[in-house]
Amino acid sequence: MINIKSKNEEFSLFNQLSEEWWNENGKFKILHQIKSHRITYILDQINNRDIRNLKILDVGCGGGIICEPLARLGGKVTGIDFSPNNIKVAKIHSKKNKLKVNYIYKDIEKSKLDEKFDIILMFEVLEHLDDWKKTIKNLKKNLNKNGLIIISTINRNVLSKLFAINIAENILNWIPKGTHDYNKLIKPEELKITLSKENFIFKNITGLVFDPLNRQWKLSENYMINYFCSARLIS
Repeated sequence: MINIKSKNEEFSLFNQLSEEWWNENGKFKILHQIKSHRITYILDQINNRDIRNLKILDVGCGGGIICEPLARLGGKVTGIDFSPNNIKVAKIHSKKNKLKVNYIYKDIEKSKLDEKFDIILMFEVLEHLDDWKKTIKNLKKNLNKNGLIIISTINRNVLSKLFAINIAENILNWIPKGTHDYNKLIKPEELKITLSKENFIFKNITGLVFDPLNRQWKLSENYMINYFCSARLIS
């Protein structure tokens, strides 16, 4: 029998860890290390469009690690998260840094947004949802025509189970134990099929790998474990 982590378990974990978001050597250390690569990928996908003219929604924004640098670049940023503690931390930190970010406490799986955006980000979110396919279907209503969805998630295979869960969580403690449920990981082919059904044109897929020699993360053509992808809505 396959045991899949429940929504309540996901909520409990992230709510408890909310105070760790801005500790660069804390539980979310890896997210701080890959932040620049996330921003690079976003900027590459918008094809030289002026970010100051773009409305951006960060779904599962956590404490605002991606919202803040995008706001610094001039983007009109909204962050949404299902954890009230995460939103509280995000609001305090952005205010402290005098950044304008619209933070909303809401469960995107249960609630709807009325606003439309040019870009929707879903970084390390889909693999924590009960029904990620339905969420993509619902969220596309919040994209403007030709809007872009940018996703990062984890592939589902033997390598990802070994490295992303067994080693990263249980041995190296790079991320909190219990963060990922292998059964909820998503293969790129599954994502491509779903996006195509929802009238998206799949645009790009790029891997994110750790170089043990330099002890640094880098973008790569290898997407066997961690990967980014983007797709454009055509209707």
